[in-house]
Amino acid sequence: MKKYSGSCHCGKVKFSAKLNLDHVRICDCSICSMRGALNNRVAKANFELESSWKELSVYEWGSKTAKDYFCPVCGILPFRRPGDLTAQEVLAGKQPFEGYAVNVRCLQGVDFESLPKKYIKGSELVLNES
Repeated sequence: MKKYSGSCHCGKVKFSAKLNLDHVRICDCSICSMRGALNNRVAKANFELESSWKELSVYEWGSKTAKDYFCPVCGILPFRRPGDLTAQEVLAGKQPFEGYAVNVRCLQGVDFESLPKKYIKGSELVLNES
């Protein structure tokens, strides 16, 4: 596990994360496809926001359990909190995740092009009713 520093484009949002950067996740849902983020999950205990939570903008949709945090100045989304599991995922035996998905494109000194890609079929998930 290695500690990485990350930020948005303008530097207003700064964070660090300790993670085993052995792949990036590419989701095919509509928002992830449009955003183009390359994500890697980091446990809550291994994530530190170095700027203020109050200064972040948040986007929620669907079940409103996922939180996309982005910079209100430059608009970059450096990390997100993944949503709760859908009923479909629970039935499939998937375990809940407590943490964040960091946008690997926002980490300093990472050659994200060389990392293996894990493709996520987010477009096939059925959202929980809220």
